[in-house]
Amino acid sequence: MQTVKLNNGIEMLQMGYGVYQVSPAECERYVAGALSVGYRMIDTAQAYHNEESVGNAVRKSGIDRRDIFLVSKVWISNYGYEKAKASIDESLRRLQTDYIDLMLLHQPF
Repeated sequence: MQTVKLNNGIEMLQMGYGVYQVSPAECERYVAGALSVGYRMIDTAQAYHNEESVGNAVRKSGIDRRDIFLVSKVWISNYGYEKAKASIDESLRRLQTDYIDLMLLHQPF
């Protein structure tokens, strides 16, 4: 799978599986299916309310966490240093991981 090198030197896959508008009830199954057929980048967001389902699927997949590229997004109401820090910590808890590969600002106004 093709990658692109980010400014910090990290290699990011150019194709991934997004879970926008996927309900938490269905998300774990869909992400598990995506991982089983070879997807290794999963894109979610705080505003999608399915980070925990993504984390469950990643944890249960048996795939080494280092081989999965997780992307999430800070929601606009969590902008500012303290709010962003707290919301990122919450995303880490929901995703059941100690790092997120790429954290973006959702609607970066």
